[in-house]
Amino acid sequence: MQRKRIIHSTVYHYSEPVTFHQHRILMRPREGHDLRIINTKLEIEPAANVRWLRDIEGNSVAIVTFEEKADRLKVLAEIDVDVSDDNPIECLIDPRARSYPFQYSPDEQVELVPYRLPSYPYDGLALHDWLRELYQPGQIVDTFQLLCQLNTRIFESLTYMSRDTMGVQLPHQTLALGSGSCRDYAVLMMEAVRYWGFASRFVTGYIQMEAGQHGATHAWTEVYLPGSGWRGFDPTNNKLASAEHISVAVAREQEKAAPLSGSWEGPSHAYQGIEVSVQVVAV
Repeated sequence: MQRKRIIHSTVYHYSEPVTFHQHRILMRPREGHDLRIINTKLEIEPAANVRWLRDIEGNSVAIVTFEEKADRLKVLAEIDVDVSDDNPIECLIDPRARSYPFQYSPDEQVELVPYRLPSYPYDGLALHDWLRELYQPGQIVDTFQLLCQLNTRIFESLTYMSRDTMGVQLPHQTLALGSGSCRDYAVLMMEAVRYWGFASRFVTGYIQMEAGQHGATHAWTEVYLPGSGWRGFDPTNNKLASAEHISVAVAREQEKAAPLSGSWEGPSHAYQGIEVSVQVVAV
């Protein structure tokens, strides 16, 4: 068991007071057998009312309504968590799914349908061409090795680029550019494994940084493997998700897992910029 402290600060600046409409905050980690929240604090400026709910994926969402105008919006989350490493993936995969291709069991297929449908069906041709080097129809390969090879291929064939702009690149754009952010890497892997028939979803959260890693606020991909459940792959760092990864939100599509979303009203020139600071440290 490892204790970690997350300090996540986001500040939006405006040239004059503006009106903030309802915002959604996804900064509280997903609790479970491998993660327990010890302490948590959420500070918001200007004054606001906060109510909590669990969305369709079981993510903890803070719904925020503001009481006054302001020229600055600040959200500060401080959270202490205990995290444990889960069991190895490959030894837990159901024997019937250890070789690809395989079929999900009938009792799992209905729930997994949304996670197997592509979010970007028009990118199928680009993915088909790019994935041929890893797998050819008719082959029988080790499931876990195939997913690890895809994880590594994304890491080795693309160049990491930090992007402050909202949204993600489409998979074919990431392949054409040869670069992307962690969000772009995660979406590319999610769509690639869906092309192969796997169930997959987008994950946002935090990662405890090490030398040569990209992240802090981070995104990766989870793939559903019979017998092993949802398992995380981090193509940005060529790693499997482990105790250093702290999941905050999961979603079929990345737009529903943004850490902070909402709208404001005021002159178009009022927005001045954003500052984001994230620390994940061992306690």
